[in-house]
Amino acid sequence: MKIKAIKFRKDGFMTEPFAKGGEDGADKFDATKRYRSCLQNYLIDTGSEVILVDTGLPAGTPEEAPDENTPIYTGRDIQSYMEAFAALGYKPEQVSKILITHKHIDHTGELKSFPNAEIYVNEEECGADELKGLNNIVPVKFTDGAYHNFPESQKIADGVYYIKAKGHTNGNSIIIAENNGLFYMMHGDVTYTDEALYDNKLSVVYEDKAAARETLNRVREFVAKNPTVYMGTHTPLGYENLEAKRVVDLNNPPETLPVGDITFKTKSGKYVCSICGYVYDPAEHDGVRFEDLPADWKCPRCKQAKTKFNAA
Repeated sequence: MKIKAIKFRKDGFMTEPFAKGGEDGADKFDATKRYRSCLQNYLIDTGSEVILVDTGLPAGTPEEAPDENTPIYTGRDIQSYMEAFAALGYKPEQVSKILITHKHIDHTGELKSFPNAEIYVNEEECGADELKGLNNIVPVKFTDGAYHNFPESQKIADGVYYIKAKGHTNGNSIIIAENNGLFYMMHGDVTYTDEALYDNKLSVVYEDKAAARETLNRVREFVAKNPTVYMGTHTPLGYENLEAKRVVDLNNPPETLPVGDITFKTKSGKYVCSICGYVYDPAEHDGVRFEDLPADWKCPRCKQAKTKFNAA
């Protein structure tokens, strides 16, 4: 089995209140403290089939234009998701299965680009707007019982398991691949950065806070008992852990490396939801500027507050 990262954005950041303020309150954390951020998803080559874990942003999604108050900036484009996928030496026709951690567009953006793939989705999330119009959805019902301390799971292939992990969204899931004695945990957004895993903190983004807490508790219990490579979507630690085969040790947190130089670019007037990727374009809304929308306006797709949008 080979597991690879599909890297398509780099040099972003997130603030400590965003990454850790979900339970204690964002005001309890240092808004000037930033962690590195980026975007990548993952590929599992079992030797007999190619399985994707999530499928990036849609081609053409504009980069954000961060400022000093931006809670999370996913970084600048390295290349599109499909270009990054091709750079690993694979063709879309080779992909037989896609395992979705959750519905948000930075995890589902290029589903349509894989004509032969079955798309595995937690059955609670099959009706999401991001998945409409797709005819190759396989609702996962988690009929294979418990996987270690996780009560509900589905075996996808030898050594590959799809695990119910509700919280960040109501259909959130985790994928674990077992290989050579290690457990590779591809988790979407259970945490946005590993520092939150080690500090046992939830981010500010969840649909069910109690369930998100239960999931994080189970993740921490699992990694304490099993040699686990923890692979997130929004932190370089995700692919760095993979490349180093670095196992979680909850008693020894990773070094927090400094965020690099931040480029503040000219704003286009468009705004991008930092949670689901929805693009607000004034040209598509009778010229109404984002700044002029009511304070209680919410993202049409994920219902997050206006404050979760970044200028593009």
